[in-house]
Amino acid sequence: MSVNQQAHTGPPYGQPQPGYQGYQQPAYGGQPLPGVPQSQYGAYNGPMPGYQQPVPPQGYFPSLGFPSKGSPVSLNSDTSTLAPNFIGSLRAPPTSGAPPPASGASLPSGHLAYSQFGHGDVQNGIPASAAPMQRPPASQPFLPGSAPTPVSQTSTFQQYGPPPASVQQLSNHMSGMTIGSTTASGPPPAGLGYGPPTSVPPVSGSFSATGSGLYTPYTASQGPPPTSMSQGLPLAQPPFPGQPIATQRLPTQVPGFAPPPSSTGIGPSSYPPTTGAPRPPTMPGPPLPGQTVAGPPTSQPNHVSSPPPPSTMAGPHPGPPMSGLHGPPPPTHPPQPGYQMQQNGSFGQVRGPQPNYGGAYPGTPNYGSQPGPPPPPKRLDPDSIPSPQLNELPPQQKPRHRIDPDAIPSPIQVIEDDRSNRGSEPFVTGVRGQVPPLVTTNFLVKDQGNASPRYIRCTSYNIPCTSDMAKQSQVPLAAVIKPLATLPPEETLPYLVDHGESGPVRCNRCKAYMCPFMQFIEGGRRFQCCFCSCVTEVPPHYFQHLDHTGKRVDFYDRPELSLGSYEFLATVDYCKNNKFPSPPAFIFMIDVSYNAVKSGLVRLICEELKSLLDYLPREGNMEESAIRVGFVTYNKVLHFYNVKSSLAQPQMMVVSDVADMFVPLLDGFLVNVNESRTVIASLLDQIPEMFADTRETETVFAPVIQAGLEALKAAECAGKLFIFHTSLPIAEAPGKLKNRDDKKLINTDKEKTLFQPQTSFYNNLAKDCVAQGCCVDLFLFPNQYLDVATLGVVTYQTGGSIYKYAYFQLETDQDRFLNDLRRDVQKEVGFDAVMRVRTSTGIRATDFFGAFYMSNTTDVEMAGLDCDKTITVEFKHDDKLSEDSGALLQCALLYTSCAGQRRLRIHNLSLNCCTQLADLYRNCETDTLINYLAKYAYRGVLGSPVKTVRDALINQCAQILACYRKNCASPSSAGQLILPECMKLLPVYLNCVLKSDVLQPGPEVTTDDRAYIRQLVTSMDVAETNVFFYPRLLPLTKADVDSDSLPAAIRNSEERLSKGDIYLLENGLNIFVWVGVNVQQGLIQNLFGVSSFSQISNTLSTLPVLENPFSKKVRSIVDMLQVQRSRYMKLIIVKQEDKLEMLFKHFLVEDKSLSGGASYVDFLCHMHKEIRQLLS
Repeated sequence: MSVNQQAHTGPPYGQPQPGYQGYQQPAYGGQPLPGVPQSQYGAYNGPMPGYQQPVPPQGYFPSLGFPSKGSPVSLNSDTSTLAPNFIGSLRAPPTSGAPPPASGASLPSGHLAYSQFGHGDVQNGIPASAAPMQRPPASQPFLPGSAPTPVSQTSTFQQYGPPPASVQQLSNHMSGMTIGSTTASGPPPAGLGYGPPTSVPPVSGSFSATGSGLYTPYTASQGPPPTSMSQGLPLAQPPFPGQPIATQRLPTQVPGFAPPPSSTGIGPSSYPPTTGAPRPPTMPGPPLPGQTVAGPPTSQPNHVSSPPPPSTMAGPHPGPPMSGLHGPPPPTHPPQPGYQMQQNGSFGQVRGPQPNYGGAYPGTPNYGSQPGPPPPPKRLDPDSIPSPQLNELPPQQKPRHRIDPDAIPSPIQVIEDDRSNRGSEPFVTGVRGQVPPLVTTNFLVKDQGNASPRYIRCTSYNIPCTSDMAKQSQVPLAAVIKPLATLPPEETLPYLVDHGESGPVRCNRCKAYMCPFMQFIEGGRRFQCCFCSCVTEVPPHYFQHLDHTGKRVDFYDRPELSLGSYEFLATVDYCKNNKFPSPPAFIFMIDVSYNAVKSGLVRLICEELKSLLDYLPREGNMEESAIRVGFVTYNKVLHFYNVKSSLAQPQMMVVSDVADMFVPLLDGFLVNVNESRTVIASLLDQIPEMFADTRETETVFAPVIQAGLEALKAAECAGKLFIFHTSLPIAEAPGKLKNRDDKKLINTDKEKTLFQPQTSFYNNLAKDCVAQGCCVDLFLFPNQYLDVATLGVVTYQTGGSIYKYAYFQLETDQDRFLNDLRRDVQKEVGFDAVMRVRTSTGIRATDFFGAFYMSNTTDVEMAGLDCDKTITVEFKHDDKLSEDSGALLQCALLYTSCAGQRRLRIHNLSLNCCTQLADLYRNCETDTLINYLAKYAYRGVLGSPVKTVRDALINQCAQILACYRKNCASPSSAGQLILPECMKLLPVYLNCVLKSDVLQPGPEVTTDDRAYIRQLVTSMDVAETNVFFYPRLLPLTKADVDSDSLPAAIRNSEERLSKGDIYLLENGLNIFVWVGVNVQQGLIQNLFGVSSFSQISNTLSTLPVLENPFSKKVRSIVDMLQVQRSRYMKLIIVKQEDKLEMLFKHFLVEDKSLSGGASYVDFLCHMHKEIRQLLS
């Protein structure tokens, strides 16, 4: 939606309008138009109130609301020049070549000039060569489009001067900026769509003073065209490039010729005609002169050009045509059956109807015999077959864009292409520097010497040889490492290698562990380190002969020589105080203050623990878990329980001196579950009864952690505290906090204090916990401000997890809480962990992000590390790298398993090195890059104003893309936005990060929410950040009830929703089920078990279990998604036009956000402007 859009009043979204049924307009002779597809865009929440549609004059058709189509992003993967993606040119085409058609050449009114190429794919870069080009399969669908007829407008005139002889160079920056010599009369919008819209919408582009035939310059005497809007009308859509505006002189036009557009660009101008001037609808034209029949030439970079501004005055246009566009225009043909333009400009078979949209496009209607001008051109697009209901909307409510959203890179398309191209083959890790399939693709990994992408993903798999190159590109070199990642059942877990008393074989100098890249020399007696080149003797017990290739003959028998990931059994030298560790312990610490008891939480926890304790984690083949358990309850004082197996009843001991915490019992506090089963069951029955009548509302917090820490110290073991806590700890005790929540600090320099802890007390406590291996998992149940930023410090620095259930209610939240608790207790976790990342000479690890503690610059220490946590490591150059040897990483994690075994887990990865920037850009991974950038930004808010952090992010990404444009892309007009093939989603994903609650909170987001999200994202893996920032949106009504597959996802924009459908949106924390107002009654009955839309309850936390195929399918989809995520997602039912819809719309990330975030289209324009400023 345009930044400059004013909103409407107009009938509520969704009421049928008289006269718009099926586009039957009297002007078309009252006949319904055969084959006009209905648009896929559901209703749009609209421009703002305050404007009535003026009555159009006779003979003029108001905008029929076809979604406008700019021309395509032709994203061709040009392997030779690194597949630039051009999005729009902001300059006119070059003025060389054959003359254009004679002025006034036009089509007879009955004819529709179609070409087989799809409409107006204006190739506007370097001159076209006629060489056809092979296209790679990974293309985006091309969506040729339709141009709506513009709405009439008040006449605000502005002086317009004659053009220069050459084509005027437009540097149109899309949002009411000055163009050429023309100035827009409206004020420019505040910060390009980052602030609230201005009251007078400026025009999003001005005229280029060039024209041929129909587009002739105006001189002062002819009456200047308007360039500003004075009464808040929605801007009408310009026609598609290559489609002339059909003027009153229609009958004189010559078939087959279309004048060139006056300018093409990403932000076309949007001018409605002046009031009173009748305006017939636009007419389709053939492709521009200069377009070759064979598709874009090999040398032609990918680009998207967008529509020219239409001329505003109807009537004859004097003036000579401009000279010079390439070549004679190709003849026009009817569309070729079965072939369509793909989004990258190549031709491909039309795909069958996609499951996410309605039926196939019915074909070109023949208007030959029909009187009057033809209707706007249709969209011919297999991937976006429109869905119904748009024709029910009044015209001013239909979405209008300055750029066609279908012509810009689509995350959904990229994900689908990767799935189809790379999902079927296993990913074999034997080759250096291979870019893995996307995280959204299901694939099998075969470890042949490099760690699986499930353990390590990099921002680039081909890193610059020099630091100068790295600085020039600004692409951060980082790895997101998930050392204990869970593998799918069909992949083998890392082998455990036991070298006996001598321990793992390591390099003498840098202490790197034996791995597949070590080079054996001198017949196998010594090996040269691949990290530091030092030569080390092979221990006698490890000696083996080499074969004729220099490989050891036991190469395939030893995991550490042939695999990327494996484990070593650690010797006593790797243990604290040189003695093997005891098995870890779990301590459950339950808040029993008034709130916790009254809400039913205490009873719920105690009931669940009775059964959950049978599922504590255990080593593969062990009969029972080695983990011991203990129990504490607390409010203002702490209650410890003796559950020794010899007791008939549990004993309670109260410690009221919270200022000097100690554990009142040693024997009987930590016990084996099986031995003390009856005593534990008795305790869990008694706790809810004991505190049922409590009146104590105040709680302590720090002493609870201290108590757990002291208990683990006394037992000389590592372990985990599970703390269930409800309120701000205001009782007199160490670590007491005050309520410091202040919304007024948002957008000020003091905002950063909201993310920082109130006191340093918790940092010191965290340090003690890490030293003991005491990890803290925190379950929060707040009804008001709790200060997550402070309470979370210990959890964060010990490697623990925070779970938050605001306004906890038993009936709606218990499922989610219990599922989270079960998973948290059962998941694989390593205790007392230390991780170090070694690199080969030339780069080194310089920065780390995640939930851990660091006491020096190299060792990442975690009291606990579970299978969901990642550590992100950034690398910097400290020397030159060579293309021959590449670069190596080795991540070594030392930890205690849940059975008390000390182990080393090793992951190795080899990367390529390059001297050409093009190789770097060809081997990046955008999802990992966004994961890194989000973590970098989320750490930045601790020390800098949020605005500074946002600006730095935009600037860095603009530099990355500008460097590509300058050094790797084919030379072309500065008006084209060119994106590297593997980074074409960087702008859309970056915009999602910028609009996230941490960096741009809406009014309903609490300070605690922001602190919680900030800590959560910091240890997320790449798959989690991918769906968190760009949620998955599935049309449930398109799901095939007979198959196991998910329906095809659609893009996150409101205009993709149809009000006759039901959609599911998931982001890793929530699942929304959105129900449109026009959903068939049968579907509502099948899914919700009620007879009408109005009866659907939006307080449901689970879908009712109904015995019908649709209900089963939807519930299986929800279950499938829940299993994929590390947290149980909260299910929220959203009815269209309900108050919860605002929350749902917050996740439609391609749209403008209520908190001021730009839409994808606007942000792309903004990025383009930033890149152009850097280039100039």
